[in-house]
Amino acid sequence: MARTLRAFGVAFEELDVDSDERLRARYGERVPVLTDAAGNELCHGRLDPAVLERVR
Repeated sequence: MARTLRAFGVAFEELDVDSDERLRARYGERVPVLTDAAGNELCHGRLDPAVLERVR
């Protein structure tokens, strides 16, 4: 996911969901997860090209 985000020029912060109990409880098996700056989930598991175009 990170490589694709970089290729699209999308700024992001990569977090290890498994190392944070709160994030693990929130996202569970839905990783990788892409959220916006407000924490709203944009997509999970696979990147949605339409989402990438929107967040560019």
